[in-house]
Amino acid sequence: MIDRATVDRIMDAANIVDVVSEFVTLRKSGTNYKGLCPFHNERTPSFIVTPARNTFHCFGCGKHGTPVGFMMEQEQMTYPEALRWLAKKYNIEIRERELTSEEREAESQRESMFIVNEWAANYFEDLLHNNVDGVAIGMQYFRKRGIRDDIIRKFRLGYDLSDGYALPRQAQLKGYQEKFLVDTGICYQREKDNQLVDRFAGRVIFPWISMSGKVVAFGGRKLDAATKGVQQKYVNSPDSEIYHKEQQLYGIYQGKKAIAKENLVYMVEGYTDVIAMHQCGLENVVANSGTALSVHQIRMLRRFTPNIVLLYDGDEAGIHAAMRGTDMLLQEGMNIKVLLLPDGDDPDSFARKHTAQEFKQYVEDHQKDFIQFKSDLMLRGVTDPIKRSEAINSIVRSISVIPDQIVRATYLTDCSHRLGINEATLISTMNKMIRESGSRKESRGNDAIGARGPENNVSAGGNAAPANDGQLAPSSPRTLTTSPIEDMLIRAVIRHGGEVIYDNVETEDGSVVSLTVAQYISYNLGSDGLSFSTPLYNKVLDEAAAHPANSGFDSVSYFTRHHDVEISNLATSMVVDRVQLSKSLQMKEEKGSLCNHVEHLILDFRLNYVDNHMKDLQRQIILAANDSERMLKLMQEYKDLQDIRNQMAKRLGSNIIV
Repeated sequence: MIDRATVDRIMDAANIVDVVSEFVTLRKSGTNYKGLCPFHNERTPSFIVTPARNTFHCFGCGKHGTPVGFMMEQEQMTYPEALRWLAKKYNIEIRERELTSEEREAESQRESMFIVNEWAANYFEDLLHNNVDGVAIGMQYFRKRGIRDDIIRKFRLGYDLSDGYALPRQAQLKGYQEKFLVDTGICYQREKDNQLVDRFAGRVIFPWISMSGKVVAFGGRKLDAATKGVQQKYVNSPDSEIYHKEQQLYGIYQGKKAIAKENLVYMVEGYTDVIAMHQCGLENVVANSGTALSVHQIRMLRRFTPNIVLLYDGDEAGIHAAMRGTDMLLQEGMNIKVLLLPDGDDPDSFARKHTAQEFKQYVEDHQKDFIQFKSDLMLRGVTDPIKRSEAINSIVRSISVIPDQIVRATYLTDCSHRLGINEATLISTMNKMIRESGSRKESRGNDAIGARGPENNVSAGGNAAPANDGQLAPSSPRTLTTSPIEDMLIRAVIRHGGEVIYDNVETEDGSVVSLTVAQYISYNLGSDGLSFSTPLYNKVLDEAAAHPANSGFDSVSYFTRHHDVEISNLATSMVVDRVQLSKSLQMKEEKGSLCNHVEHLILDFRLNYVDNHMKDLQRQIILAANDSERMLKLMQEYKDLQDIRNQMAKRLGSNIIV
């Protein structure tokens, strides 16, 4: 367990702008920062980071929280995992007691798999640098490829012994369970005797590191001398609970800052391409490692930049790689350039021959806009009218998926001039394609609703779509049972709970006290035996009221940094201003107005309680139609409540009598 003092040190050190910038490109916006939300797909930034409160909030999907909450949501971490990640980032030592065997067994499978992967990465690195075979064979391979020591360390490259039983034997000696060695894909079980075998034996190792710095998988390459006649030079980790290849990009962890800084990302095909470009000084590069790009990967990159250069060698395979997934890139609003390197060169070999400046200049001079590239490629030497028509249709179809109308129109004008075809014809063809695409989507949508029922519709992010606009997701601490009055009261507790609104109040025993907002609300509700409808609100009120007046209790800081994640998330949502005003327009809360506001809210709360109780009495009166004695008693109680309600209504400024 992490003690409270350490948690406080982590919270003090964690800067929300610093943390979020690891994953999202932020732009200054007044006193805040804006960016594209990492939790849902959007093209217009609605994700706001507020340094003054050390919080984030998305006005699109409603996600909000502190640096800890961001890491939990972004990387699907548990609360302790997020704290450890931040502690590591800010070099804060965490001293934890040794877990019991029961607690260790209760560790999630996901966390256990990360632990095993981290151990394996260290194991491979140690072999490369300190083992005789590692230095003589593995390090020699990297030296031959011209990879420097600092780059080897940067990408955590390693080596695995040719003995397929050495790793599982060593792992089990260290106490790692067989189950997690298999689940991560590091080992597999031999069918004939169920013995564990190292999947990567005899290979140099390329760890896959997620955006947050966790080792999620490995790629292993056969050494050059062993690749003759071998089709499968590379072996990669299989899909697992923590690794899905279509959701990861090789080099994203090492390149994310440079991508954001340069506002550009180079997409290459393999591990060594990424590494070689880093070595020549170009760090804004990632690899999809031979697979077609997925929407998840594209949206990951879109958080940092909308500009991408597809960088492949100029042979047939390179051309094919450049064409894969491009329509999807266009559909997601990416600006695509394509560069095919000279024959005989791939990004790895080309980078080793040139400096970063020479490489950049070559890209600048030779890159082509994707539509131009596709036009040149598909129409080069084509004279057959039918084939030419098919090629033009393919080009127009690519243009039709671009979401920005102005960009589409610009491309069509350019194509009209280049292809010698009337622009109106191209526009008509494109509009027809857009209508057909929309009809297919609508048809699929109707089929899905008919088959699954509207209550099961799922949003793009994979979560159930909210039942009511404006409501938070079901996992949020704010449930549908809370009333707006309760929300406003608990917001006052979180925003102003420690502020004194009554000085020198004389109590019944003659003593003089001062009351904070939280204490005043707690006292008023408690005197009538009232409480909030959700336990979380009651817990917040109790904790705030327990702090003495004039103690310097900062309720906003206390609750947004609370060790209970539900309370922290609730507090963050309550301190977010739904409308962002400039500093000159923001109103300061005077003590008198705050006092009146709280008193009014408490009266509203009581009135709401009485209204609900009166409705309940009305139902009971109807049910007691055959019991005259009970009915009279209920009617008298109803009348008493009606009198109380009318008095409250008058105090609130309403003379309506019900």
